[in-house]
Amino acid sequence: MAIKIYYDNDADLNLLKGKKVAIIGYGIQGRGQSLCLVDSGVDVIVSELPNTPNYEQAKKDGFNPVPAAEAARLADVIQILTQDHVQAKVYQEYIKPNLKKGKALCFSHGFNIHFKQIKPSKTIDVFMIAPKGPGALVRKMYEEGKGVPSLVAVFQDATGNALKIALAYAKALRATKAGVIETTFKEETETDLFGEQAVLCGGVSELIKAGFDTLVEAGYQPEIAYFEVLHELKLITDLIQEYGISGMRRRVSNTACYGDLTRGRRIITAKTRKEMQKILKEIQKGKFAREWIKENEAGRPNFDKLLKEGDGHKIEIVGKELRGMMPWMHK
Repeated sequence: MAIKIYYDNDADLNLLKGKKVAIIGYGIQGRGQSLCLVDSGVDVIVSELPNTPNYEQAKKDGFNPVPAAEAARLADVIQILTQDHVQAKVYQEYIKPNLKKGKALCFSHGFNIHFKQIKPSKTIDVFMIAPKGPGALVRKMYEEGKGVPSLVAVFQDATGNALKIALAYAKALRATKAGVIETTFKEETETDLFGEQAVLCGGVSELIKAGFDTLVEAGYQPEIAYFEVLHELKLITDLIQEYGISGMRRRVSNTACYGDLTRGRRIITAKTRKEMQKILKEIQKGKFAREWIKENEAGRPNFDKLLKEGDGHKIEIVGKELRGMMPWMHK
């Protein structure tokens, strides 16, 4: 199936005129999207918990934050940008009672819709605009007259205009300047979770710790091990992000490139790939989602335990000391 990408000419910002957009949750993504929408002439109302840093930031930015129920009652488009594990509760208690026929629910991640934690009425539109970058980058690119590539998906088209409204929203973020790729809630959710677990967070962090432990156990200084397996990782990921894997290989030393080409598959083996397939199936079947939901319902005992264990790893202790020697990292 050919990929569908939307640009400026495919979106009409005027479709948001006369509509009010509610941003529920003024975190990094909420702030970035809110400010871009306002600068694009959209009428925005923000909801955030009082007496929190995000609430104070919203006030500094010129908003008058209101409770989620009021925001949902007043808005035509309701963008839910709270954390995944609280979205269902926020929706059920505050948003659902204030939804009327013809309104729209917007998301930037499909977890709660795809795994049926939120079951919206059939009388409203449900769509996703997911910038592929943090809120600060969304804002920065907007201010530079550019945009961050984004994903668009329509889960429910009650009005017949869901995609058009979604693209108008994307244009208000200037995402259509970069390109908005059409997907589904299922595809976005499952690939996002897999990427986090198998590569970006789970895979990378375990690879770093395994490399560090291997060197330290072999008698090398922890400080040297830290530099070689963690600190220099940014150099490589920056090259990969800008030039791709092939481009990175042509910008490191030939020694490093040869080591990559001949040793990488000894680390990521057929067994590793089978485990990746297993993780993907757990995501697809909803096993991970059910586990994460139960973990939150139980008060996160395993989450907190594992987080604390990770904090105690020697690489964290050594790393904190070494980062203290790096003035460019001091805020």
